[in-house]
Amino acid sequence: MGAVNLLGLDRHGMEALFVGMGEKPFRATQILPWIHRMGVLDLDAMTNIGKALRARLRAMAHLTPPEILSHSVAADGTHKWVIRLHDGQAIETVYIPDNERATLCVSSQVGCPLKCAFCSTGTQGFNRNLTVEEIIGQLWLVQHTQTAVPSISNVVLMGMGEPLLNFDNVVAAMNLMLDDLAYGLSWRHVTLSTAGVIPALDQLRAVSPVNLAVSLHATDDALRDQLVPINRKYPLDELFAACRRYVTMDTTGGSHRRITFEYVMLEGVNDSPEQARSLVRRLRGLPSKVNLIPFNPFPGSPYRRSSQQNIDRFRTILLDAGIITITRKARGEDIGAACGQLVGQVAKRSGFSPKNRPGARLLGDTDEHSTPNTA
Repeated sequence: MGAVNLLGLDRHGMEALFVGMGEKPFRATQILPWIHRMGVLDLDAMTNIGKALRARLRAMAHLTPPEILSHSVAADGTHKWVIRLHDGQAIETVYIPDNERATLCVSSQVGCPLKCAFCSTGTQGFNRNLTVEEIIGQLWLVQHTQTAVPSISNVVLMGMGEPLLNFDNVVAAMNLMLDDLAYGLSWRHVTLSTAGVIPALDQLRAVSPVNLAVSLHATDDALRDQLVPINRKYPLDELFAACRRYVTMDTTGGSHRRITFEYVMLEGVNDSPEQARSLVRRLRGLPSKVNLIPFNPFPGSPYRRSSQQNIDRFRTILLDAGIITITRKARGEDIGAACGQLVGQVAKRSGFSPKNRPGARLLGDTDEHSTPNTA
């Protein structure tokens, strides 16, 4: 089997592959639709490519998606797949139907290194970044092998892991999601959720137009240090400054849309009227909306979900201040598919350091994990 998995090459990567073979870059436009639009894995079926070129491709490349281990369906119609990777570890991917939308929640890492206190993924540890083919492979599998699921209209990178700590692979996978030769999703229908890795957030602004969601959960540094430990490296003033940069001018002269701020509601921790008013002050003048997320419990967690009365009171304060605010429905709780409940199967890697993590490229993010998930 060839060394290159064609499933993981975006248009730029596919063009580079063909140029390296002495072929014209346009060959990429011939093969990408077979793989991503039509779900074809057999090179011999790609009849708009000559037999000789197909033989050369077979010698150096392959088309291998990850494998579905199990599939669960919740009472509310949410689907969850446990997906096995080439090294035997597993991630989880979730499909959420909601009226006219069909959203796929995609993972970007095996586990998560951020150790957010309210997230089950963070409690299991971290092993590695997903490759491009493992990220886009989740969308490929659901789109092309799961006949019970309609076509995907939205993708959110809100599954296992912090997407911005796997920057290159995540951007390449999103390129495929947006490419008309592949999945052809509008940038308005692809959302990346981050806990706030600021150098990568600024890089994202320069290279991708996708929607941004920020996993916030507190409005003062002392509390956010406990709930979202990466805040100790990138505190709230710096995070909100980066968010304001993100919604101003991008490198093409355009502007990004409003940012979604995700706020998990924890009883007696972050759900007081004073904290709601503090959030109003933080968001003043920033194009934004807020998703209030009722906490989804998991074994061993010390937190409880805020009462509906407290959630409604918090939401009313934000709405009265003119901030678009939605209380997110808990989906898929009965199959462990709700926000913050994804666990997969992670073999912890000892001696992990972000300096040597696969795909590392950012400066200034080398110690955020030394102190104790994303959306």
